Amino acid sequence: MIRAVWHGAVLAEAERTRVVEGNHYFPPESLRREHFAESRTKSLCPWKGLARYYTITVDGQVNPDAAWYYPHPTPLARKIKNHVAFWNGVTVEVRPEDGG
Repeated sequence: MIRAVWHGAVLAEAERTRVVEGNHYFPPESLRREHFAESRTKSLCPWKGLARYYTITVDGQVNPDAAWYYPHPTPLARKIKNHVAFWNGVTVEVRPEDGG
């Protein structure tokens, strides 16, 4: 299981993510939406397209623009459409599957 965690709260959890340029992109359905608010921030990546951002809030603590996604990526980056990646203090934990 792969998790994104900030201030003890699990922001997203998925069995699989898409890794691009060392960043884990979580599927949109894996997000715990109560921690996310749309930001007005945007940035442009030459090969992925226009990124949009989320501000993260956990127990009243705010982490502006700590997550980003590509709602309309370029054809080269289509596999990460609407998937969310994190930075700015958010930890991505990769836990091995339980053996049996």
